[in-house]
Amino acid sequence: MTESDTGKRLPEPGSRGRTTIADGVVEKIAGLAAREVVGVHAMGSGMSRTFGAVRDRVPGAAKSVSRGVKAEVGEVQTALDLEIVVDYGVSIRDVARAVRENVISSVERMTGLEVVEVNIAVTDVKLPDEEDEETESRLQ
Repeated sequence: MTESDTGKRLPEPGSRGRTTIADGVVEKIAGLAAREVVGVHAMGSGMSRTFGAVRDRVPGAAKSVSRGVKAEVGEVQTALDLEIVVDYGVSIRDVARAVRENVISSVERMTGLEVVEVNIAVTDVKLPDEEDEETESRLQ
């Protein structure tokens, strides 16, 4: 602690003030962490991926890394809901566990928030002979 001009002891400079983290920040971190897991083909439901593919075709538009992720952020905790598409043949249970571990690790390390839960909805399975919706919409 340091001493102010009035003689009172002040907290260390790094602890003076408040830091808030927006939902979108946590959603981006979680989205990138989920995509790193082998077996995750895409994020989001079919409809959100279709709209995202159209939006991604707009010149200058940034690809949405938070697609398929919803975060509720409090002062010290956060909860996440993810929608994922897995590759055919992978163990959905193992992929979901790996996604949870990677998302929790990344979010807690980068934000200092406690992740209380990561709910995962598997919305589709990517079959080997299926074309990606993003690829199909770009060709049209």
